[in-house]
Order: sequence, then structure tokens, then C-alpha cells
Amino acid sequence: MPTRRFALVAALVVALGLAAAIALAQGGGQREALTIYSGRTENLVGPLLERFHDETGVPIDVKYGDSAELALLIDAEGARTPADVFYSQSPGATGFLAGQERLAPLPAEVLARVDPRFRNRAGGWVGVTGRQRVLVYNRDLVSETQLPASVLDLTDPRYAGKVALAPDNGSFQDFVTAMRQLHGDDPAARWLRAMADNDSPTYPNNNAIVEAVGRGEVPMGLANHYYNHRFLQEDPARPSRNHVFSGGDIGALVIPSPVSVVAGTDQPEAARRFVEYLLSADAQRYFAAETFEYPLAAGVAPAADLPALETLQVPAYDFDDLGGGRPRAGRCPRRR
Repeated sequence: MPTRRFALVAALVVALGLAAAIALAQGGGQREALTIYSGRTENLVGPLLERFHDETGVPIDVKYGDSAELALLIDAEGARTPADVFYSQSPGATGFLAGQERLAPLPAEVLARVDPRFRNRAGGWVGVTGRQRVLVYNRDLVSETQLPASVLDLTDPRYAGKVALAPDNGSFQDFVTAMRQLHGDDPAARWLRAMADNDSPTYPNNNAIVEAVGRGEVPMGLANHYYNHRFLQEDPARPSRNHVFSGGDIGALVIPSPVSVVAGTDQPEAARRFVEYLLSADAQRYFAAETFEYPLAAGVAPAADLPALETLQVPAYDFDDLGGGRPRAGRCPRRR
């Protein structure tokens, strides 16, 4: 009996081992999570990340935070970083990592899905969505004839105390860096000083600016286009509207939100699948419908009330230049 029992136990162990091997081969075993460092907020992209997990079965572990701080963390962690993917709000933060050689090159077929204007020349990152800089204004307080032709005109005394800014916001800092590189250091510094001297009220982020403009606390403010569209979706009666600077003005810059694979990842296949998923028609339509950002992958239209991306008059700018320039972006002194 003991011999028979031993034989049964041995057979059971072999069977269980074989079953476990089959389960692992079929994806039923425990899989290591794909670690994503995200500068995009959870309320914005969390549902999409859940969709990726549900559709692919790839477990994910997300660390949310400020894009610049996450980029510095990845650089400090070096080869020990747990990050497999960096999904940034700002191309400046991603460009910094590209300059530090912390990014792995993406496949050519993935890069080809996006216009060359919105991807890294060396293939280290690719834009997922675009956010256009605009002047949001309260139409009950500001008539269209009072709107400036250029963002550079906002330093005029007639706009004193009337233009809200978010100096700590990544998009504002990217915009200032682009201004510095296109117009020169001195003109950009003069613009910043003039905006401060004009008592421009400051707010912590774009949301706060659009909220303040909507309730009439400040007549206008610089922000990304999609914030006001989201507010208007919730309440079409809001008096806030977007003014888009024309003629290739620096104030109409379209800033990509990039994704990249971290160099040295031990999950290159899962990381590539995640990048491909963000550029898929399903994910791009999510951004268009839920966030009002511009889809950057070819073949997906923006929200119905937005002009097509190719029709926008935007300044010609190489976003690879943001990587080295962003730390030098100036800030207006806080007024509020």
C-alpha cells in the first residue's frame, strides 16, 4: 500500500507539473506586470489602460506623477529602473530621457503611423495625441474685436491683470521653450517679464484657468484647447470659448503627448504592444471622444467640433529641441 500510495503521489506531482507547464505556455501562469510611468493623470488615461489589460491580458503596474519628475526619476534609477514604458504629458520630459540615452528605439512601422512632426527623429518616442495652445476667454466679458492677433500682443497694457497663466504647467513651459528657440532668448525673457509686470494672475493648472474664466474671475487665460471643450460638454451654457491664434503664431503650437519604451526593459514585447495599442484606432477614438485631444495616428478624425489637424496654422517646430531647452524655460512670478 505505501508503494502504491507513493506511486499515486508521484503521478499526481508529474500531472500537476505538466498542467502548470501547459498553463504557463498558454498564458495562464503568473506574468510579470508591465510597469508604466505615466505623466498623464489617472482620471484621463486610467480607463484606457484598463482596456489594454482587458484586451491583451498583460498585467500593468502604473506609477502616476508629474512628467518632469518621473523623467528625472527614470534617469536617477538608471539601469535599475522598474519602468518599462514612459507615457509623458510633455515632449520636453521625454526629450530629456532621449538625450540621456534612456529610451529604446521604436519599430519603424510603429513610428510610421504618426506624422514626422510629432515623433523623435531617432525613433525614441512617438506622439499619441496633440494639444493645441489657445487663449480661452469669457465671451460675456470679452468681445471678439478685443482678442489679440498674436500671443505676443498680450503684454499690451490693455490686457493688464486680464490674462491667466499656469507657470508650473508642463505645456506652458514647453510653449515658452519653443518661443525661446523660435524667437530668441531675449524676446522670450522680455515677454515673460512683461506678462509679470502686467499683473497676469497665475493658477496651478489649465483646469483652474478654464474654471476661473468660466465663472468670470478672470476674462481670459492661456491653456490647452481640450480643457474648455470638456467643460462645455458638461455645461454648454458656459460662456468660455477658445480663441486660436492664426498665421503660424507661436501661441497656436500643437504639443504632442509622447510615449516611449525605456531602454533596458525586460519586457520589450509587452512594451511595444502597449505603444501600438495607444496608436490603435480604438485608443485614438477614445481620446477624440473622451478627452477632445487631437489623435495623432493617421486615419482617425478629431472630435466633430474641432477642425482637422492638417488644417491648423501652427508654427514649424522640431520637438526634439525641447529635451535640452525645457530646464531653461522661464516662469512668471506668482501673483495668486
